[in-house]
Amino acid sequence: MKQLFLVFLGGGFGSTLRFLLGKFLNNASTGIPYGTFAANILGSLLIGIILGMAAKNQSISEEYTLLLATGFCGGFTTFSTFAYENHVFLKTGDFMTFALYTIASFVIGFAAVFLGIYLVKHL
Repeated sequence: MKQLFLVFLGGGFGSTLRFLLGKFLNNASTGIPYGTFAANILGSLLIGIILGMAAKNQSISEEYTLLLATGFCGGFTTFSTFAYENHVFLKTGDFMTFALYTIASFVIGFAAVFLGIYLVKHL
């Protein structure tokens, strides 16, 4: 039961922060979802750092890993919103933004995870 509460608590904070990022960073005039992009990249970096620390001498407990990685990062990042935003780009025929947003999200997201793990190992 404690594990469920930790995931719930972290997810609530992550979702709230993602909502605020979207509210302040998404560009209504261009339709470019900077907030979702920022959440996914920052979340990727954070999960790399968190899981890197958890693996490095088990410096983060299982409870904190559930709270931060599963809960917070799970609520903060969002594939469903990413997929919907790409649907909108395709529906409106904005293939260039679709391609750039999709490729940048994957490439930079993966790089952010690796960077987070690298930082933990070398700092």
